[in-house]
Amino acid sequence: MRLEQEDAVVLSTGPDEPASGPLALFTSTDCLAAKCASSVFTRYGKCYMFNAVEEGKSLRTTMKGGTGNGLEIMLDIQQDEYLPVWGDTEDTAFEAGVRVQIHSQAEPPFIHELGFGVAPGFQTFVATQEQRLTYLPPPWGECESKALESGYFPAYSVTACRIDCETRYIVENCNCRMVHMPGDASYCTPEQYKDCAEPALAKLSASESSNCMCRTPCNMTRYNKELSMVKIPSKTSARYLEKRFNKSEKYITDNILVLDVFFEALNYETIEQKKAYEVAGLLGDIGGQMGLFIGASILTILELFDYAYEVLKDRLLDLLGSDEEDENHAEDVSSCDPLPNHSESISHTVSVPLQTTLATLEEIAC
Repeated sequence: MRLEQEDAVVLSTGPDEPASGPLALFTSTDCLAAKCASSVFTRYGKCYMFNAVEEGKSLRTTMKGGTGNGLEIMLDIQQDEYLPVWGDTEDTAFEAGVRVQIHSQAEPPFIHELGFGVAPGFQTFVATQEQRLTYLPPPWGECESKALESGYFPAYSVTACRIDCETRYIVENCNCRMVHMPGDASYCTPEQYKDCAEPALAKLSASESSNCMCRTPCNMTRYNKELSMVKIPSKTSARYLEKRFNKSEKYITDNILVLDVFFEALNYETIEQKKAYEVAGLLGDIGGQMGLFIGASILTILELFDYAYEVLKDRLLDLLGSDEEDENHAEDVSSCDPLPNHSESISHTVSVPLQTTLATLEEIAC
């Protein structure tokens, strides 16, 4: 597919489920016939956006991942039509190739800062993986979910906030807007671009003030990328491509590139920011600690009572035991017969049988 004299290609992918991902295989002929790339204006001028949201058109999807199941395009960058470089300025571009950005359809392109380069003379493979991020709003986090007040963009995103802020700044300072900026103000003339818009935008980007402080959206989708490249054309295909495009091998090496964008796998990764300490957890921990300490205190008191009871019980038992022993001793002493005096034992004759029965200890004591 040949994009006439353009500097950038923007790939717009949507938040569909992985089973029907937003990239589909379209050859050059398919895109030319179906007009699958819509135009969009950026800081680089007119670019093309693949699989964008358009009224009356359904999104293109794929049911498989891997090479050959996504977007495959061949581009001619036509270096011969590049503007000559007369001096070294901030806007001077020394590179040749295209810039590509893969982004959500709810997010406007910001290709001059977020795009990656694709060089001519190579076939570039871009394996992408969807990533869904969720952040917490204040007071736990600093994300933003409300749409911008200007109404230029239906959903909030960092790039939408940046473009909205830059638009307001340029309109206030230059009384015009650049071609890629939304709104109803008149477009800047080339003189206004050179004398006011470009310097003002450069000053805004270089300043570290809070003029364009854009918070992270509470819900966002981004795409991780892994790039690999192979050189084209090969020695065996050079003659074939020369005949097909009616161009020399040097021209093909300097101007032709192939871009292959595909999903690495039809799944997505979720990154969610959670509260470090929720109210329910706090109350639960407080209740648990209170229950632990109150329970320990009650058990300690009960153990003290039990200890005091056991001590008193032992003391009472000891006292009662000593009183009973004294009483038993007194009874044993009183139950014995009185011993006869010496005179009576002399006057009486006591006959002791030869075989007597064994007396008890008490009888013997008596």
